[in-house]
Amino acid sequence: MTDSNLIQADKDWWRGAVIYQVYPRSFQDSSGDGVGDIRGIADRLDYIAGLGADAVWISPFFTSPMKDFGYDVSNYKDIDPMFGTLADFDAMIEKAHSLGLKIMIDLVLSHTSDQHPWFVESRASRDNPRSDWYVWAEARPDGSPPNNWLSIFGGSAWQWDSRRLQYYMHNFLVSQPDLNFHNPDVQDALLDAAKFWLERGVDGFRLDTINFYFCDRELRDNPALAPELRNDSTAPAVNPYNYQEHLYDKSRPENLEFLKRLRALMEEYPAIAAVGEVGDSQRGLKIVGEYTSGDDKMQMCYAFEFLAPQRVTPKRVVDSINAFDAAAPEGWACWAFSNHDVVRHLTRWGADIADQTAYAKMLGSLLMTLKGSICLYEGEELGLTEADIAFEDLQDPYGIEFWPEFKGRDGCRTPMVWQAGAKNAGFSTAEQTWLPVSADHVMKAVDVQAGNPASVLEHYRRFLTFRRAHPALAKGAIRFLPCDDETVLVFARDLSDETILCVFNMSAEPATVRLPEGAWTAFSTGDHGFSYEEDGTMVKLPAWGGYFARQGQ
Repeated sequence: MTDSNLIQADKDWWRGAVIYQVYPRSFQDSSGDGVGDIRGIADRLDYIAGLGADAVWISPFFTSPMKDFGYDVSNYKDIDPMFGTLADFDAMIEKAHSLGLKIMIDLVLSHTSDQHPWFVESRASRDNPRSDWYVWAEARPDGSPPNNWLSIFGGSAWQWDSRRLQYYMHNFLVSQPDLNFHNPDVQDALLDAAKFWLERGVDGFRLDTINFYFCDRELRDNPALAPELRNDSTAPAVNPYNYQEHLYDKSRPENLEFLKRLRALMEEYPAIAAVGEVGDSQRGLKIVGEYTSGDDKMQMCYAFEFLAPQRVTPKRVVDSINAFDAAAPEGWACWAFSNHDVVRHLTRWGADIADQTAYAKMLGSLLMTLKGSICLYEGEELGLTEADIAFEDLQDPYGIEFWPEFKGRDGCRTPMVWQAGAKNAGFSTAEQTWLPVSADHVMKAVDVQAGNPASVLEHYRRFLTFRRAHPALAKGAIRFLPCDDETVLVFARDLSDETILCVFNMSAEPATVRLPEGAWTAFSTGDHGFSYEEDGTMVKLPAWGGYFARQGQ
């Protein structure tokens, strides 16, 4: 292979990558204060590498008052003391790279904390150098907010400021004012923050709320959304945010030029990649298509098709993948079933399913065979369900606002369980952790499952090895194939001279499936962990079963 080919192969590392998401508060506490930290992540990188991941996405660890647990940044160029120091971060990067792991950090560019020096200066007067760095607006003649925009976290998206006698915009908490991307100085400052971390050796970014960067210059009202068009894919059904069509408060066309500027910066460094989070309940995939078109914006984006409450079924998989390919023909998908913002998928889709272990293995394998890159959320590989958090233990302001119909995001953010017999399941030596360790999780700890070939953890390890051994599963095209049983999903992954058949029984009952035409050679159970009975052209699968074969003898 020539040097240029090596560079190109490395530059494309993200295509088909397995990205393991770490929520730093909850992964590993090395200091004994009950909160996870950077050193703790470094101590557990061997585990992530051993799982078979290619990259680690770390949720925010920047200096922050933690009103939204790090998604309210008060200094983009430093580590919050609760997580450690820049030296700790540099050491973590060095260890990750020695293990062959990429590090992607979570950049929150759409808004800052109200304690960020930029906002402190901006709100001080209407004529200071940063007076236009945030979205400020006059009140209507009757004193009410300038338009009808709503905050995802409840109430108006506008907060009155008694210093400037104006409203400022906040898509999230009142303490998270939105930056004014129409001001080129703001863009320059944010690109400078990204450059700071690129210089420290990060391999890419996860871009929080990437479609929220710009709002309408004219601050026009959002139109009402017809009730039959509402859905709860990005905000809970109890939230009136779903009552509007969000045409003007986000997803503005000007954003494309900023994304080009960000990509141009990334191109100054070798092999950098970004994945953007697109939050829009009506136009998510269309926006993903726009943001990943050509070769001058983002490498990947994800929408909320598989993070929504609706249970995943064969039809939903086919429709979602086909819709992505139609909306983003030049794009590369990044799929996830769980993350730090949604109910863990085993609870969201399978709370009523008796065999949670089999269900977890089937879903994990499905995710690992879809066309696109994938994100695994910490604990997913253990088969963790959503933790039940008492109201008095809640930390998430989103959950406190909409309790009890929506309990917030704490249930998916509880500490990782490492050792069943250790204090706090090995997460921390503290008397009290920031969120309680779930009693339901303890017996699913890493040390309980490691070495047990029947465990969910060992299934993930085995299947990720299987995926890595067959590039078609990571980078190939996908073809959905017909099946008489609507509870069974059948597709092929094609790359060069390799074609792999994937069959999933997505039901609690056994299924018998006729194989597609052609010569197929089944992979053994030892390769992927699924048992099956094969009789010529027919395969019998147990509940939540899978079958995999290569084309040819």
